[in-house]
Amino acid sequence: MAEKVLVVSGKRKTAIARGVAHSGSGKVLINGVPLELYKPEVAKLKIIEPIEIAGHDLLSKLDITINTEGGGFMGQAEAARIVISTILAEFGGESIRNKLMAYDRRMLVEDPRRTEPKKFGGYSARRRKQKSYR
Repeated sequence: MAEKVLVVSGKRKTAIARGVAHSGSGKVLINGVPLELYKPEVAKLKIIEPIEIAGHDLLSKLDITINTEGGGFMGQAEAARIVISTILAEFGGESIRNKLMAYDRRMLVEDPRRTEPKKFGGYSARRRKQKSYR
């Protein structure tokens, strides 16, 4: 039987992360950088959260490669976090999924909020030019 390969995507604001997981030795690469060397530290801590909750024993059987684009570094980190959580929930089963949902629902469910588009007659999405009747 062929090994299980999982392709997952996650979004946060305008950032998109696409991840591929397959059986391996526990390597996590984000944009070609190992997770241990990922900077900035705040984003790294955000990405590590699902791994800490699910346990390192599950991750040690997987290799995960994630490519992110768009948005800022924190949006990319949260999109990568969704990808890792989904992969761990898929490989770990219902118990891991319930643990992740109990900790933070946003690990498995994407935030639907997006930037509102700009409309005519104004400077931004909601702001309008002032009117003077004098």
